[in-house]
Amino acid sequence: MLHPTLQKVTTRIRRRSQPTRLAYIEKVSHAKRHGASRHHLSCGNIAHSYAGCSRHEKSLLALERDANFAIISAYNEILSAHQPYVKYPQLIKEALQELPAVAQFAAGVPAMCDGVTQGQDGMELSLFSRDVIAMSTAIALSHNIFDGIICLGICDKIVPGLLIGALAFGHLPAVFIPAGPMPSGLANAEKVKVRQLYAEGKVDRAALLLVEKQSYHSAGTCTFYGTANSNQMLMEIMGLQLPSSSFVHPGTALRDQLTQASVRQLVNLTAMQNSYTPLADIIDEKTLVNGIVGLLATGGSSNHTIHLIAIAKAAGIIIDWQDMADLSAVVPLLCRIYPNGEADINHFHAAGGMGLLIHELLQAGLLHGDVKTILAEGGLLAYCQEAFIQNDKLTWRPARKTTLDDAIIRPVKNPFSEHGGLTLLSGNLGRSVIKVSAVKPEHRRIEAAALIFHHQDELQQRFDDGQLNQDFIAVLRFQGPKANGMPELHKLTPVLGVLQDRGFKVALITDGRMSGASGKIPAAIHLSPEALDAGPIAKLKDGDKIILDANAGRLNVMDEAVLLRAAVESNNSNTQGVGRELFAGMRAQVSSAEEGASFFL
Repeated sequence: MLHPTLQKVTTRIRRRSQPTRLAYIEKVSHAKRHGASRHHLSCGNIAHSYAGCSRHEKSLLALERDANFAIISAYNEILSAHQPYVKYPQLIKEALQELPAVAQFAAGVPAMCDGVTQGQDGMELSLFSRDVIAMSTAIALSHNIFDGIICLGICDKIVPGLLIGALAFGHLPAVFIPAGPMPSGLANAEKVKVRQLYAEGKVDRAALLLVEKQSYHSAGTCTFYGTANSNQMLMEIMGLQLPSSSFVHPGTALRDQLTQASVRQLVNLTAMQNSYTPLADIIDEKTLVNGIVGLLATGGSSNHTIHLIAIAKAAGIIIDWQDMADLSAVVPLLCRIYPNGEADINHFHAAGGMGLLIHELLQAGLLHGDVKTILAEGGLLAYCQEAFIQNDKLTWRPARKTTLDDAIIRPVKNPFSEHGGLTLLSGNLGRSVIKVSAVKPEHRRIEAAALIFHHQDELQQRFDDGQLNQDFIAVLRFQGPKANGMPELHKLTPVLGVLQDRGFKVALITDGRMSGASGKIPAAIHLSPEALDAGPIAKLKDGDKIILDANAGRLNVMDEAVLLRAAVESNNSNTQGVGRELFAGMRAQVSSAEEGASFFL
């Protein structure tokens, strides 16, 4: 039986979203009625669209009865996760040679690496890149000659951007195809240790670089459970990828066969087949709730408290942080994957992975099983299986129903925590979220004086100068989407971790992001309204006493007279360089974090 809270939240979302969802469905229905537009194009239009195709492809497209798929890829050589996509178009075309269907490379979308831009000015473009990717996807599909969408993307803003863009063409079926994680490298505990030693000046840059190279060492997704791997979990639990396909290594026979099977499955979903399943039918209220549950049960990236809201809006559905918090109260934490544990994503996959996770949640009534997926039938129960190769052919078997390592993944009856690890904080400073899945219970309530910072480097400098050996709550403001694009603030993690290890009570409050690297430090992030949008955080001064209580869901400045002060103005004039000047319009129009931090949704 479905858990009553799951049903309650789903019903609340459906009622709240009725006007916008109906408008979206009407838009999709209008597009469905017109069908594939190449049937209505002029001969000149059509000739342009496949002038560069092979003779065989031209013959199929000329008949106008066989499917034509758009390949939209985030391939580039900067992102290790996306480098394997270089050969995917060829794999896809080979798979379709056996079928009456064609795939055309329709667009490459931008895909910046947050790992490269962490702590750098370029990080201020990161969140906005999601909306740019969505628009790039729409431009590719605007040729209106396609019967389905093949999305090749993995990392942080890329998967949400691809999905938002594809939802604008929700009458088309779509499939997401991952490339998989790199093999495990240096143990995560050793990596954290050396990073903290470097922050303290106890090892040099050469030692740190060696550790980083041992951690990030080959093609594939980074192995920690940040936004990239959270994306893959979401695409699978939301039914947009094949079962057990998320965490198979690049360059393996199984990876290649899953890629080709994904495309063959897409053929079955087109309007030319009896099992027509457009994207708009898959992404609904139940599917989005399933995504939230998966995020909570695995301790996934806090970035998705923004991205899921934006994805939902693109489908005409309104969700908010209260929905996530209510689900978090009943969804247990079933996984410990770094930074919420020692294991990496490869260990999770080997211990039981997605099949076991979905089985456990379904059995407990914590997932909607009656949803549509790219498999077209079987609902989410069909995702309780795993892929393997037998006699050189891809086949499927039931997924494990028991864990191989209960330090990594556990059953619902014996969770790591009864709570999903995501809490909504509200009070006189506004609304924010905190990810507590890696925060020890004794650190979840902090009452201390504020220390105000306007840049990550300020905190680092005061630490280097020995000025932070005390209990305090770091308030890092003017980091919201309107101020500077809401960059991730990973540079703070080692410093605050060192201070906590020294026995000081420390926490962070910010209108910026911490991403999947949110760890052992209590961090109230995505604070809304942000400082540049008249948020109370702009009124705080050094020494103001603050209570951050994740147990009670409270975030307050103790002296309410503080709220009567005039807000401090931002001293950030660094809006030029690395392309930031091109995004001034986005900063001016962007919505709040709880509204999806989008400038067009």
